[in-house]
Amino acid sequence: MTDQADVVVIGAGSFGSSTAYHLAKLGMRNVVLLDRFEPGSQTSPRAAGLTSQVRSTDTLTRLAKRSVEKLECFQDELGQPLRFARSGALKIARTPEHVEQLQREVARAKTLNVPLDFVSPAEARELCPVLEVRGILAMTFNPTDCNVEPSQVPVGYARAAEELGVTVLANTPATGLVLGSNGVEKVVTPQGEIRTEQVVDAAGAWVRVVAELMGARVPVVPTRHQLFITEPVDGITPAMPIARVIDANVYIRHERGGLMLGGYEANPKQYDLAALGPNFQISDLDLDIDVLRSLAKSVEDQFPIFQDPDLKIAEHRGGLPTMTIDDRYILGPVPGVRGFWLLTGCCVGGLSISPGLGEALAQWIVAGTPPMDLSEIGIQRFADRELPEDELRVLCREAYANHYAANGGGGWTAPSGRR
Repeated sequence: MTDQADVVVIGAGSFGSSTAYHLAKLGMRNVVLLDRFEPGSQTSPRAAGLTSQVRSTDTLTRLAKRSVEKLECFQDELGQPLRFARSGALKIARTPEHVEQLQREVARAKTLNVPLDFVSPAEARELCPVLEVRGILAMTFNPTDCNVEPSQVPVGYARAAEELGVTVLANTPATGLVLGSNGVEKVVTPQGEIRTEQVVDAAGAWVRVVAELMGARVPVVPTRHQLFITEPVDGITPAMPIARVIDANVYIRHERGGLMLGGYEANPKQYDLAALGPNFQISDLDLDIDVLRSLAKSVEDQFPIFQDPDLKIAEHRGGLPTMTIDDRYILGPVPGVRGFWLLTGCCVGGLSISPGLGEALAQWIVAGTPPMDLSEIGIQRFADRELPEDELRVLCREAYANHYAANGGGGWTAPSGRR
């Protein structure tokens, strides 16, 4: 147990492990990465592991594109295994509104050098053998999107960080954060205290529990997200692209010779981790397969295979991603608390963008300035609206339920045109 560190990163999921690795890669080796459980054991390995590079803003698109580049060279850079498939991704519009959204996304892609474009029904059917084109108005395809085995991302980053000198502490929760006149001074754990002037709260579903140790409120809500994977299906290979149906908020991809289906229900279940107690783990999460059956039913015209009674489910899993009211990440310093940094608000798609976000945060910590304008994902964007808990939950629920719609985020509009 070390008693001093330049930076303590709390939470060894994909966000925290990526940050610790990139800090060490930049030369900051006296880093402690701690987790209340085993590294990479909670929500990250239960993710879908799929990428989407074209986002609602140029900054988010650049971060997502950078993340795909880093996932592609993950094994070469880190020396850690990663099951990686550059399958590409289809996006499906069934309403005129979402056709317009696809047009905007194609236009953004062209300005940022992402090879996204419209495809014909015949081309889409050739790419995705289980797709039927009934009810589809338009589709786009990005051949450079990919999918990965999610469990290997946080574990790979944590192991690579350790090889660079980072101290990784499993089963070591942060039970206290001590502030002094100059900011952060200590992290308290059951095994002892760690003196430090910099703390990164990347604790996933527990991010609010950690922030509240020093009186900070983080406006996120842990929200259940589920998916299932079927037993193997004839003709399904890793070449099958990711497919997303915008209005249904459903995604589908290959996995282990079968099909993965997940999505965003209209009324997701939300959680308070402080109320669940210190022993709760994501493996204890209550799941509801009927939610996924309903989502599958909503895309039966396009993916009738999920209505086949002979199709068997091999795995049903879920996690607790953190939602924000504008469906965007939170990255950067907490104003008024010197040395306290956040990386949270994964908004379900956090694992696939964790390479870029962790790299950007590490660069900011080391250099003292952000590598690009990251104000649109800073916590200060919420500073002029302190939401009551019930309103926060309503808006986060709306953001989740509209995740695939352009500029999702329920009824909230950020100041200064940031949405």
